[in-house]
Amino acid sequence: SRDHDPPRRQMGRRNQYSYDNPALSESNSTPSIFTVESSSSLVHNNGFSPDLFPPIRRDSFESAVETGSRKSWRESTERMSEDPAKVAGTSKDVLIGVEKEGSSQESLEERDSWDNKVQYLLAVVGYAVGLGNVWRFPYLAQKNGGGAFLIPYTIMLAVEGIPIFYLELAVGQRLRKGAIGAWNQISPFLGGIGIASAMVSFWVGLYYNTIISWCLYYLVYSFRSTLPWSECPGNVTECTMSSPTTYFWYRETLNISPSVDERGSLNWWVVVSLLAAWIIVFLCMVKGIASSGKVVYVTATFPYLVLVIFFFRGVTLEGFEEGLKHFFIPDFTRLGDPQVWLEAATQIFFSLGVAFGGLIAFSSYMPVRNNCYKDAILVSVINCGTSVFAGVVIFSILGFKATQSFKACNAHNDLLWSQNKTVGFLTCDIKTEIEKSGSGTGLAFIAFTEAINQLPAAPVWSVLFFLMLLTLGLDSMFGMLEGVVTSIIDMNLIKNLRKDVVAAVLCLVSLLLSFCFADSAGPYIFVLFDEYSGNIPLLIIALGELLGLTYMYGLKRFSDDIELMTGQRPNYYWLIMWKYVSPIVIIIIFFASLIKSMMSAATYEAWNPSIADNITLEWPAWCKFIASLLIITSMGWIPLVAIVKKFNIIKWKPETPAEFPEEELKAENEIKPYIPSDRERKWLYWLEKL
Repeated sequence: SRDHDPPRRQMGRRNQYSYDNPALSESNSTPSIFTVESSSSLVHNNGFSPDLFPPIRRDSFESAVETGSRKSWRESTERMSEDPAKVAGTSKDVLIGVEKEGSSQESLEERDSWDNKVQYLLAVVGYAVGLGNVWRFPYLAQKNGGGAFLIPYTIMLAVEGIPIFYLELAVGQRLRKGAIGAWNQISPFLGGIGIASAMVSFWVGLYYNTIISWCLYYLVYSFRSTLPWSECPGNVTECTMSSPTTYFWYRETLNISPSVDERGSLNWWVVVSLLAAWIIVFLCMVKGIASSGKVVYVTATFPYLVLVIFFFRGVTLEGFEEGLKHFFIPDFTRLGDPQVWLEAATQIFFSLGVAFGGLIAFSSYMPVRNNCYKDAILVSVINCGTSVFAGVVIFSILGFKATQSFKACNAHNDLLWSQNKTVGFLTCDIKTEIEKSGSGTGLAFIAFTEAINQLPAAPVWSVLFFLMLLTLGLDSMFGMLEGVVTSIIDMNLIKNLRKDVVAAVLCLVSLLLSFCFADSAGPYIFVLFDEYSGNIPLLIIALGELLGLTYMYGLKRFSDDIELMTGQRPNYYWLIMWKYVSPIVIIIIFFASLIKSMMSAATYEAWNPSIADNITLEWPAWCKFIASLLIITSMGWIPLVAIVKKFNIIKWKPETPAEFPEEELKAENEIKPYIPSDRERKWLYWLEKL
């Protein structure tokens, strides 16, 4: 009966991402496990031989055919042998091991996918480009030598950022799972890396969405004809001693206490803002990438539109060149300071969003034939280019603000001079005014809002600015929470768990926990989360990814997988980065961070209303305990899972591999087995069984 089957039927069940290839349909010269030929070869003319099993391939990650048990394969093949005419028609059953007559079945569910490549790229760009590109990179540049800072920044991008970014995109696309499922499949002892990534994403997302709630609060007030932070409310001493923007931030928005030990009551306006922020995130994620994939068309492109508008406005303002000078003029003497290199490496590492699990989750929804190499290069360049462009925009406007302050200072001194006074003169310096801008929340909610106050039609610029911050934060939130949700789904702890239910529970729990940021001491707890929830754990996670993939799974096997997907092998540059350079750089950063923390006390900036300025205080013991807890709850999963699996303390269900059309990809790309040279065996593959 097979002689009369049409060629398409003979191909059997094809992978959901494969396309009809006439060369494969008309020729059987290259046998594949996804064709009827390979499965029907198990059936002898005289009947079924129970000693035969389907071939088990271990060239790379486990083959899709291993997802079905050998028992189900044998029984389904026995049924086919009873009626040879059903061979071609039931080839689908052979491939996925389905038992139709009362037996247990394990079928492969079709995974969600992006609507198109543009949607995926926008999601990844939006995830990588976040608030740090706008308010942290410009500050670090002007603090660490201006244009000279771009030298260590670019070097760290090449040896640390892009290699890990590329690695995570390739892992997710190859295994088609979230971080937990992917690393658990690579090696059972690496399953803790995925859980650690999910925990870090959860903790960081918890406080990251608080920034979005503050942006919402400012956005609502931006629609007033007169901005509430443009002038002091009456004769308030705290406001006149600082500035209207500073007073509105610390007193009207945060209602901040003098220290972290003075908790106070919940600020209802912050609670409402947090509720609105988490509802927005939930609605955008309720259907997974089917909903967030649509939202990224706005959240990923709108910030660039606003940045372009601010750019043309900024370069037409008086004194914009002073800000750009401060941003770009290099101070090469700063390159001798190790702290500059440490901050450049740290900024690259966290700017690209590696080790959070979000990149693995996003790429797991892409077809296996996607060129993840080009995606990694493109997104990394866009991310770093955005940082530089945002710095130009920010400092052109800060230069205008500093120029206005400089002119006001000179006018004050001229007035005193005209009155023949000898006291009360101020020191006027543009560079000093720019350096007062600070970083982080201070740059966004104090310095930049003060600059907006001096622009014509200030409410319009305020609306645009906080809409930009809102969209920058939202698509980064999608990436972090998608990493958590996808990992929970892939763990399969609860059968038929719906994604919208997981997203709802996750957002509800996060909302309740984020109330700790809503009282008077909440801003200090926010700083505690910002400093300790991500830094050290992310370094350890990335180091575990590099060491686990190159030394446990095998660099050659990983290169084989990339060649199957993209049609080309990674060159020596990527292999050396993954094997040696990137892990060494991360280890150096890790120990430098430890040395820095041991040499100085753990402190924070507290607002003192009596002097209307910040003072430095040391973290109390209970805050240090919370900081340790944040680190341990993330990093602790890596050794814990390895120990549990090593000694079989808990019966852990083996990871079910996703489908991967390896033989079809080999035929399409005409890939031959790669034979390493003696030099490669010695320096790159010396721990692998070739």
